[in-house]
Amino acid sequence: MRFEVLSRDDMNALSRELSRAGIMNRTREEVSPEVSHYVVVRGTYAELLKKSEGIESIEETLSAIREFYGSLLDDWETGSERDLNAILDESDTEGLAVVTALLSAGAVHEEGGKLTLLEKPPLEPLEFELRFPVEEVEEYLDETEERFGAGMVTEYTLSKRYYVEVLEVDGELIDAALEIAKDYATEESVVEATFDGIARSVLAQVILELAEKHRRKNELIKSLMEREPITVGDGDERVNIYYDEDAIEDFLKTLQTLGYLKVKGNRIWV
Repeated sequence: MRFEVLSRDDMNALSRELSRAGIMNRTREEVSPEVSHYVVVRGTYAELLKKSEGIESIEETLSAIREFYGSLLDDWETGSERDLNAILDESDTEGLAVVTALLSAGAVHEEGGKLTLLEKPPLEPLEFELRFPVEEVEEYLDETEERFGAGMVTEYTLSKRYYVEVLEVDGELIDAALEIAKDYATEESVVEATFDGIARSVLAQVILELAEKHRRKNELIKSLMEREPITVGDGDERVNIYYDEDAIEDFLKTLQTLGYLKVKGNRIWV
């Protein structure tokens, strides 16, 4: 299982903590491309609202914009300042859209991260440029292009990512690694690693049990393939573990590296 961290320093620190706990691990750095496609719609709030009828994601965004606009201007006196970061901390993309529209309309002035409210314009004539991930409007893509004359923006991002891979299959060591990683790794990678750890531990246990009966690798793999998928839990709370022969070949090498078994040719020793 592997954990993603946000910096090389965090990667090295997590690796050291795991090593001190006796947990075998290795670091990895990858340069990864990410391609994202967005549909872009432009117009006044009133125009966008009229054209968006029935397109759920756009309607929801416009509703959130109205709510943010109201909460922002209700207690903001003309001529007074607000901190830009404080404003946007309370929102997401909708907040940025409102602030951008107010700046474009000349209703606020920005300097040094501070916003000064010059006037309180109505929402309807404010100009907005909104973008939506293609998958959010995919169901209505043709309709969106027809109604809004929507454009398409593609973003290509090349970034370096940092990982710490834990090689253990022992359940207690996996639990210890998960506990340590919480202080360093992204929440998403910890969740994914939790299930990866469960699956690796269960798969290793099943392989070692089968290896006691099948001393030949091809027989062990055949028996393991007949069991696929291996299920942990029951009812609605279960994990189904799937695999193929090539993946098992590699997993056997991992178990050998960890000292659980020895593979030579077609022979296996536990």
